[in-house]
Amino acid sequence: MKILTITGYKPMELNIFKHDDARIAFVKGAIEKRLIDFAEKGLEWVLISGQMGVELWAGEVVLDMQERYPIKLAVIPPFENQESRWPEQVQLLYQELLAGADFYKPLYKGDYQGAYQFQAKNMWLVDKSDGCLMLFDEEFPGSNRFFHEAAEKAGDDYPIYLITPADLDEIVEETQMMNEDY
Repeated sequence: MKILTITGYKPMELNIFKHDDARIAFVKGAIEKRLIDFAEKGLEWVLISGQMGVELWAGEVVLDMQERYPIKLAVIPPFENQESRWPEQVQLLYQELLAGADFYKPLYKGDYQGAYQFQAKNMWLVDKSDGCLMLFDEEFPGSNRFFHEAAEKAGDDYPIYLITPADLDEIVEETQMMNEDY
């Protein structure tokens, strides 16, 4: 697999409302654990749309991993200025991510025009990647369900790799085991 799309929940869908919430480290840890495996098998590009939450965190992980692995980050938002209504702290994170990205290009010029832009973004990401990695819980699909449906429609030739709540629990346990005070 050379090109991987990463997506997942928005922070509020995970009950995360602060940019420095400690649980973000566990999500990032789970993403990194999976990305290392892909990178060691030849992954070249990670694609994200740059939405708040899992995608931004995944972008941070990719940028951190670039010192050890030759993977590149592409940010393909559905339209320009997608961050304009986000909290200021998240906007700053997004701008830092764009500054570090190897490629950036919105699918549509101009600001938000309609839901079709999100549908087009999902189809484009599936079409341009070899598979996807999603933080996803089938019992609580949230806004992820739209990308998941687009990925499933791509058929058996498009692998969908999931980070599940059980995977996050495993990262929490691993982190606690490494902590001497635990």
